This record gives sequence, C-alpha cells and structure tokens, in this order.
Amino acid sequence: MPKISILMYHQVGIFPRPDAHRATFCHIRRFKAQMAYLHFFGYKVLSLPTALEGLFGKGDLPHHGVVLTFDDGYENFKHYAFPVLKQYHFPAIVFLVAGLLGKNAKWLEDDGRSGAPLMDRKTILDLRAHNVLFGSHSLTHPLLTHIDRQSQKREIAESKSALEDLLNEKISYFCYPSGDYDEAVVDLVREAGYEAALTCDRGATTPFDNPLILPRKAISFGDSLIGYFWKLHMKHKKKVQPAKQ
Repeated sequence: MPKISILMYHQVGIFPRPDAHRATFCHIRRFKAQMAYLHFFGYKVLSLPTALEGLFGKGDLPHHGVVLTFDDGYENFKHYAFPVLKQYHFPAIVFLVAGLLGKNAKWLEDDGRSGAPLMDRKTILDLRAHNVLFGSHSLTHPLLTHIDRQSQKREIAESKSALEDLLNEKISYFCYPSGDYDEAVVDLVREAGYEAALTCDRGATTPFDNPLILPRKAISFGDSLIGYFWKLHMKHKKKVQPAKQ
C-alpha cells in the first residue's frame, strides 16, 4: 500500500538539551544531518499538495516519499531551517498562528515555557517568494476542543482569511494546534473550505486516511540518524494522540 511520511518539526536552531517537550525542538546540527540523509539516499521530498495529489488524486506516489512540515511559524525557521532546505531544493510548508505574526508564542508563555519570536509579515512574504508554502495554525493557538463553537469558527475561518489577505492566495491547509481536535472541529475545518488538515497523531499517511485528519511523524530533539531511519521506515502504524486536558 502506498504511504507518505509527513514529518513534523517545530523550532530549528541552537538549543540546550530540553527536559520536556522534546518534539518541539530540533538542533540545527541534527537537522542538517537529517536533510543530508534524505538527499544522499534519494528520498523524494514532496510538497504537501503533490503528496496529497498522489494519495487522493491521480498523481503518482514515489517510493520513500517525505513531506516536511513546520508548526507555529517560528522566526528561527528563516535563519536555520530555510538555508538548509534551499541548499537541497526541498519544499516545505509552515503553519502560521495568524493572529500573532511578529509577536512571541504566547501559548508557550501561558504554559510556563519561554516564548519564542514568530515570523513577521515581511519574513513570510520573503519566504513565500522563495516557494515556501504556508498554511493556517489558527489565530491564537488554543486547544480548539476547549473553547466554544463561535470561538472555534473564528480561530479556523478567520485565520484562513487573514493569511489569504496577506499572501494574496488561497490557504488550503490547516494544522490543529497541539493536535487537538474532535469531530465537531473537523466539521468546522471542512466548512471553512480547507482541503486537508494535519494532526499530531503518529504514523504514515495512506490513501485510506481522511484528508482532514492526516497523521504525521514527530521529529524529536534526540533523534539520531538511526532513530530518523526508524521513523521513516518502521513507524507506520497510526497512533492517535490522547485528548488534551
């Protein structure tokens, strides 16, 4: 059965070893090694639209297909991840928190963590001119199942509109903040006009998946190249993340 590994990154840069939330950091040294690995061994790094066309349309799916996704839209993407992606001509999609562009990641501060700067409008436009794709990650990064329905609609639909106004193009892809969703949230994502949405559920993506509930494979701070290989080739079985409290 054809399958795609959609890889999930967050911050890329220079960090001390984190005690928690290891899947939200990737040291630039490891990121460079991972991208070199994909290049050297001939993996096909696909844009998200190309992968979806192969999965659910009439496109072809290559052997060892990989999609690179980056959640939250951190400013360090521009300084660390993007130059490496550019070196190898790898496409990527970044999911933006549309109501906090150019500000700090407030949801991290609310959770007792250190906030990190998010891309501003100029950075986003500059990266889009270099073929980086963008999607919506809501307006303010809430746990969507923990807010009322009107707030859910606003987070999902107004973030789409705001990014479409900024980029002057259709925003087709959504990413659930913290991977938090339920059936009602998925219905609102569909109603807002998104073509696909990504979760934090683990596993490979196949043609049997719902395009609005796509699983990914989280790349963690401590992943060696052996661990990277294991996730690409062995960690295919879907594992749904537990509900957020």
